Amino acid sequence: MLIANEGNCFVGYLLISLVIYLCAGYVYRVNARRKVDDPEKRDYHPAAVPLSLMWFLLVPMMVIYFVLRALAYGLFLVLFTVALVVFRKPFLLVWLMKAATKIGTLLLEANTFLIRLFFPKPKPAPV
Repeated sequence: MLIANEGNCFVGYLLISLVIYLCAGYVYRVNARRKVDDPEKRDYHPAAVPLSLMWFLLVPMMVIYFVLRALAYGLFLVLFTVALVVFRKPFLLVWLMKAATKIGTLLLEANTFLIRLFFPKPKPAPV
């Protein structure tokens, strides 16, 4: 349906872009004519007006990004299902346990080192 009406969509897209561009230009022009001591005067950069056309590029990029994310999610679902069927052993859980143990050991050693650095072990009293 979208492909059949792509010409109409493109024309509508251009008209909306033109309206946004004209609105931004009009606001910039009105603001530039205000006096310096006017409390409603804003400090707009001149490049902000042409930058208002960026939505013209951002919307298709966001649509493409959404489609790519949906495809990646679908691929993940298919590969995960295949992995569950093919690999019967829970190798992922074993790997996660080893990684958690290694990270936990490193953290405990670092924390113990810091504690010993600031609070050294008391030496036994001579008898």
